[in-house]
Amino acid sequence: MGNLKLHPTKLKGKVTIPPSKSMAHRAVICAALGDGVSKIENIDYSDDIIATINAMVSLGAKITKNEDHLEIIGLKSEQGQKNIEYQRVIDCNESGSTLRFLVPIAALFEGCNRFIGRGNLGKRPLDTYYDIFDKQDIKYCYSKDTLDLNTEGKLKPGEFELKGNISSQFITGLLFALPLLDGDSKIIITTELESKGYIDLTLSAMRDFGIEIINNDYKSFEIMGNQTYKSRNYRVEGDYSQAAFFLVGDVLSNNIIIDGLKLDSLQGDKEVIDILERMGMKLIKYSDGILGKTDRNLKSTIIDASQCPDIIPVISLAASLSEGTTEIINAGRLRIKECDRLTAVRSELNKLGANITEKEDGLIINGVKKLKGGTNVWSHKDHRIAMTLAIASTVCEEPIILEDYECVSKSYPKFFDDFKVLGGKFDEWNVGK
Repeated sequence: MGNLKLHPTKLKGKVTIPPSKSMAHRAVICAALGDGVSKIENIDYSDDIIATINAMVSLGAKITKNEDHLEIIGLKSEQGQKNIEYQRVIDCNESGSTLRFLVPIAALFEGCNRFIGRGNLGKRPLDTYYDIFDKQDIKYCYSKDTLDLNTEGKLKPGEFELKGNISSQFITGLLFALPLLDGDSKIIITTELESKGYIDLTLSAMRDFGIEIINNDYKSFEIMGNQTYKSRNYRVEGDYSQAAFFLVGDVLSNNIIIDGLKLDSLQGDKEVIDILERMGMKLIKYSDGILGKTDRNLKSTIIDASQCPDIIPVISLAASLSEGTTEIINAGRLRIKECDRLTAVRSELNKLGANITEKEDGLIINGVKKLKGGTNVWSHKDHRIAMTLAIASTVCEEPIILEDYECVSKSYPKFFDDFKVLGGKFDEWNVGK
């Protein structure tokens, strides 16, 4: 992969945030399970979204990719493919959402499913589903540390007990699948539920496509069977997890108006606004977007990562340049993302001059006055680490060399195009030459 030499330059201008990856996954799945033709507008063809599109095609949906929208003929429509292949290969690439959403969905159909993927995806635990398979006599086998999961057997309605401190992706996967079974089901959450915001997104998308779920204060979910996903036209809202990079850029003395966000969004990563406001940001709302400003130094705070893990890398950058000591807690799940994000944040930001100590499930960040730069940093082939380091370059005293920057294609393929339009300066750099 390639490397970029990023020169310290302030960013200024307006950026339109790409569509929410979380909502796009959900919209594609709901439409593909639908009873007719749906049009999904405002789609960004990131690697993860392409993985979900291809996965639903492998289950029989017909999906046409246009420049800015998808046309999806649902599985339950007269035009949809009624006889899918008995043996199916579902390539999840590096998308944890695709994998965990599709495992129970694929079990709606007769036949065998083989799930494959790349990167660290095989290291992400699936024990929650294995427990269900054991109870329902669904056959499965898998390889350790490499994603090669084979399943055979159909999911049956019933009661499903899940811990609340596991990834919400397991709960979402079941929520998608259970309404299509021929009996009623119930999901019982046995501990406090983390990542409630992602469950809200799932329930919202399913409601938009005609599926009703009873949410008993996140302690249990009642799902009637024999429901139908109703096809419709749908527009994907802007992504707060991507906006977080530019909001942090704003509070670090850049000047970026951020457009395309839904201010009453249910996205859990909208928490970035609350966190930055606690640290001293004032949110200014314009007719064409929002801007984060500070009139004094940022101050430290305690950040609970359980509801918003994806924004923690870039929030750690803001905390590194804040007064006092910031503690990030309940962040253990960041260790099983595209990389170990706690180690990556500590390692790479410390190279630039930050003062971060790593804990088992969090970070202790002692604020410093400046970042020096003048060194090589590595994305760990993780899109959120790469984008965090790009924003960090705008407040370094010297240029930095970012290794393996192309991984931004996983969620935000045009990130460096937008970065350049805003005034960011970089060039290709061959390390060691």
